[in-house]
Amino acid sequence: MNGQTPDHLGIIMDGNGRWAKSRGLARTQGHLEGLKAAKRIVKAASDRGIAYLTLYTFSTENWKRAAEEVGFIMGLVRQYLRGEFDFYRENAIRIRHAGDREGLPADIRAELEKALEDTRDFTGMQVILALNYGGRDEIVRAVNRAGPGPFTEALLRSHLDNPDLPDPDLIIRTAGEFRTSNFLLWEGAYAEYYISEKFWPDFNGEDLDAALGAYGGRDRRYGGLP
Repeated sequence: MNGQTPDHLGIIMDGNGRWAKSRGLARTQGHLEGLKAAKRIVKAASDRGIAYLTLYTFSTENWKRAAEEVGFIMGLVRQYLRGEFDFYRENAIRIRHAGDREGLPADIRAELEKALEDTRDFTGMQVILALNYGGRDEIVRAVNRAGPGPFTEALLRSHLDNPDLPDPDLIIRTAGEFRTSNFLLWEGAYAEYYISEKFWPDFNGEDLDAALGAYGGRDRRYGGLP
């Protein structure tokens, strides 16, 4: 048992649509409630001393969804980036990004870059928004940035989206799904996973504590033996 709080926590925020469907609501309502859950968990994670929190916000595959749903999600992202500065400042939260920024709509990219700049000097928890993100895409982009090779792990790592961050210690996935879904494929090679049956809009601080407690009881060997 390691008995520690993870330094870097990743969350695959799954189940917004199913949460809405189970209540006879539009999928967009599920995404709205999911945004509220994200803010709630950002505050809870910060209060518990987690240094880095990566939220799987929108994947490279999510563009395949209906245009109306994609547009609504992008609107929520814009709202979060623009309207939550006081929340970032009060909690000293620094916003960062993982993913292909050039593939984002121009208005979203502008809001993202403003949030990155405005919070750059905040010294509290760092929240990494995995937005237009895919693990395979990140690796391909890193290879292209690294040049002709020969490649080493250190060289490739230095060209990832956030090479200065530690690898995630714990990845939480909600809605009872057991898939990595292309999230932090390189960085999460030795992450511990915790699966919650709850849909993301229902996830709260008590659920976070349950995940952290389970992580604290894990024996992390990284392929070796004690």
